[in-house]
Amino acid sequence: MDHGRYVEAVLECAAFCRARLPFLPETVVQLGTGLGGFADRIQAELIIPYTDLPHFPRATVASHSGNLIIGRLGGRPVAVLQGRFHYYEGYSTREVAFPIRVLSLLGARTLILTNAAGGLNPLFKAGSIMVIRDHLNFLGENPLRGPNVDAWGPRFPDLSQPYDLGLIKAALDCAVACGLNNVITGIYACIPGPSLETPAETRWLRDCGADAVGMSSVPEVIVARHAGMAVLGLSAVSNINDPDNFQPILLDDIINCAGRIGPQITTLIAAVLARDTSAY
Repeated sequence: MDHGRYVEAVLECAAFCRARLPFLPETVVQLGTGLGGFADRIQAELIIPYTDLPHFPRATVASHSGNLIIGRLGGRPVAVLQGRFHYYEGYSTREVAFPIRVLSLLGARTLILTNAAGGLNPLFKAGSIMVIRDHLNFLGENPLRGPNVDAWGPRFPDLSQPYDLGLIKAALDCAVACGLNNVITGIYACIPGPSLETPAETRWLRDCGADAVGMSSVPEVIVARHAGMAVLGLSAVSNINDPDNFQPILLDDIINCAGRIGPQITTLIAAVLARDTSAY
């Protein structure tokens, strides 16, 4: 899709949503692999399958349901993206971040995204929740490449603080308040996939400073920051990659582990949304 058609598609989808949503959401929650159960906590007022949304990509990964859910959590108006898109599915990074661009135009000011990630830091344990404090983009593509739409954001957006410090502090404070003792912070590396990392690649990613690795989230973060949204990223650390004792990484194991962490991530997000983060 060329630039002009992409802009038209975003505006058309935003107009479609604006005419149908019961209210405009303040916060977007994007659910990653194995974490779709979060949607059960939402007081849903409207569910729209991605297939009914104009120009939305199609979720092709089995663990991603493919619904836009509009509702409330803790009384706060939220839009939940139940399922995401990935570069490895054949989409451009601009297409991957299409939902975030649309919802930003509807007035959403905060993005909370979740993903499943492989642990790289040897001090981490499988089953941890990593609050992302920074990222490394190894996709080789940026969703802002091409002509800039000045009304959507600046040509050269600053990423000195991609993840909001106030939201990070709120998440860590809420983890303590909720009795979650498996919450850590770290740097997330995004690779193209769909092949998983080799032992040599794992060593290299560690040397680059990454604490966990996955195949998503970074395009959405870049577009959210371009649009002026505050971002909180949460990774379900589903396994630990030890390059000196490398074990086969099975997708089913990743999904199952992420599913077990899912209720804790749900608790954490609900607590953050219930807190007045403007104090941070």
